[in-house]
Amino acid sequence: MNWYRQDGESIVLVLHVQPGAKRTEVAGLHGEALKIRLAAPPIDGKANEALLSFIADKFGVPQRGVELLRGGQSRHKMVKVTGSVVQPESLLI
Repeated sequence: MNWYRQDGESIVLVLHVQPGAKRTEVAGLHGEALKIRLAAPPIDGKANEALLSFIADKFGVPQRGVELLRGGQSRHKMVKVTGSVVQPESLLI
């Protein structure tokens, strides 16, 4: 799968984010990225905060274990998750 890669103890995710959705959820694959719909609006960084919180919850790590690497102002983002035992494929189920 090209939407994530293992990087030592970390997982780097390639995401396509749709802010302003009805609810926050994983929407499947979008090309070579995992699509995530966010209920938060793309205003004042609220969508990025909601994304990091959602990813931390899904991977069972504290929010400090999730880092936005790229795409702060874009729908296309790279996020690094550290310290999780959850497999990325489980998000697609």
